[in-house]
Amino acid sequence: MKQLSTKLLFLSLLMSTVYFSACAGDTTKVAEQNITAPNNPPDVTIKTPAGFTATIFADDLGQARHLVVNSNGDVYVKLARKKDGKTIYRLQDTNGDGKADKMTGFGDYTGTGIAIKNGYLYASSDEEVFRYKLDGDKIANPDQPEKIITGLLSRHEHESKSIALDNAGNIYVNIGAYSNACQVTDRTKGSPGMKPCPILDSAGGIWQFKADKLNQTYGDGKRYATGLRNVVGLDWNTATNTLFVMQHGRDQLNTLFPTMYNDKQSAELPAECMYELHEGSNCGWPYIYYDPFQQKKILAPEFGGDGKQTAGEDAQDPVVAFPAHLAPNGLLFYTGDKFPEKYKNGAFIAFHGSWNRAPEPQAGFFVVFVPFKDGKPSGKWEVFADGFAGGPDQVASGRAKHRPCGLAQGKDGSIYVSDDTKGTIWKISYNGK
Repeated sequence: MKQLSTKLLFLSLLMSTVYFSACAGDTTKVAEQNITAPNNPPDVTIKTPAGFTATIFADDLGQARHLVVNSNGDVYVKLARKKDGKTIYRLQDTNGDGKADKMTGFGDYTGTGIAIKNGYLYASSDEEVFRYKLDGDKIANPDQPEKIITGLLSRHEHESKSIALDNAGNIYVNIGAYSNACQVTDRTKGSPGMKPCPILDSAGGIWQFKADKLNQTYGDGKRYATGLRNVVGLDWNTATNTLFVMQHGRDQLNTLFPTMYNDKQSAELPAECMYELHEGSNCGWPYIYYDPFQQKKILAPEFGGDGKQTAGEDAQDPVVAFPAHLAPNGLLFYTGDKFPEKYKNGAFIAFHGSWNRAPEPQAGFFVVFVPFKDGKPSGKWEVFADGFAGGPDQVASGRAKHRPCGLAQGKDGSIYVSDDTKGTIWKISYNGK
């Protein structure tokens, strides 16, 4: 009898964590939990400029990739791995203390991309893009998303389908190249490049689709920009009305062509680049890479280059060039008015951190800021938030405790930073004058 009572108590407690929205005329079942975020970072100290503070908004979400904030302040985060069977979480701060205290999960597909536009929440897997109708402050039918795009190429390298939306009803999707440099035999010493590169027909660029048309395939969209090895961070810049992206540069120059490049050159080449895109943009991959020291577009060795010969006259130059292999995974143009004036319309970039800068120390694991004026960079980039990896040993070795991934602007003008190692979400606010 005691055993039966225990089972009934367990079932009662389990049912109390499930919210049935049938009381609002909806039969959808959604998992809802009350949560508690820690007061301070448990294992790292985040350093920010004077006047800014970084606090934990939520923790222990797992591989938290991109995130977005609704107009009511709710945060939605996309997971690369399931947590309790769900991959999208709505995080609510119901008491206004700056920390999430309620978490609601839905969706069962892993991935990276998430965005909100015109009353819909958009989210991507590695092969598809879905949207959910927002009903006031919540998702109307979380178990019944509309499938916007299907059948996107995913070959287990650069498979992330990051997304952004413009103001004209279009959605932009990264389709990363399933290759390092389009060699005949990928990542093989001395293997030549394929010219023309067949990968560019269906990957290695940004594709544009309609944001409100169901079940689109490649044939319904168009290749908006090409020559981009892989883009994880991208954002629509409302000040310029154009799409900006952050490219992950190619790897292994020394490994593949040791007579042309030494270890140090391989660690420092090529730059991670920001591009401003327009329809028809070509950024040059795989035929060229950008050398930040020579400040030139260099012919890739797979296509006959020697590390000095320039090429890519028809390819555009980057807007900003950053150090090699830092993995820019998040891009956000700040449109709020709570930060000092210099941040207005400037770009924040979340760098996931390197794995392939040996024998040089690994680097990255921070959020940087680029000031913009009249739609163009107006000064040098600077580190805005650092310390996510831990101490110098964790940075140099690449054994980071946290890795910045996604960025989002809050209703109150703060910014949120996600971490896909432990699933911590930081909220960075300005309290200075």
